[in-house]
Amino acid sequence: MLDKDVFDFLNLLKRNNNREWFKQNKELHDQSKKKVLEFSQKLFEELKVENNLDKSKVFRIYRDVRFSKNKTPYKNHFGIGFHRTKPQYRGGYYLHIEPDNSFLATGFWAPDKTDLYRIRKEIEQDHQYFSNIAESNQLIKSWNPMVGEQLKTAPKGFDKNHPGIQYLRYKQFIFSQKISNEQLQNPSFSQWIIKEFSIIKPFLNYMGEVLTTDLNGEPLF
Repeated sequence: MLDKDVFDFLNLLKRNNNREWFKQNKELHDQSKKKVLEFSQKLFEELKVENNLDKSKVFRIYRDVRFSKNKTPYKNHFGIGFHRTKPQYRGGYYLHIEPDNSFLATGFWAPDKTDLYRIRKEIEQDHQYFSNIAESNQLIKSWNPMVGEQLKTAPKGFDKNHPGIQYLRYKQFIFSQKISNEQLQNPSFSQWIIKEFSIIKPFLNYMGEVLTTDLNGEPLF
């Protein structure tokens, strides 16, 4: 479970998001990050085998403000990424830790041009199978419907009247669910996240198979 002190620090940081305060309280950050690192490593050890993970990462709290209108120097959250072993397994998981705004997310945030085209060709070939995987009752119940940026019309080279056009327009394929403060601080959190990963795993495995084979199902690696 996650130590309550992490939420206490993040609440303080949200109210005092400036360099002077952070410098004076750097020790609080370091203590909190250490606890998040320990938390992420324990989760990784429990999740890595069944979910084909090769590493976890706790993101830096410092914001890149060069191109942002928001000039606050620090994030009000900690983020943990869990990476699947590439190239065999694709996709990944993200755990966002923020008081009253934590969530778990997975999917494909920014597939490159080649990957996106390959996904669309698979959907074009069998959109019903994609629908069965991405819209299964158990998946939707836990993770909510798939979201992501979409085109307003059909992608270039695809039929705007294709029966799976609602899927072909997607540029991202993302699932997420909210997590309460109490969940993160509950000793059973690791068991809960193991269950949630098992529910979304068929979708990630399907997409991973698509991205590691050609349209004939022949392996690319």
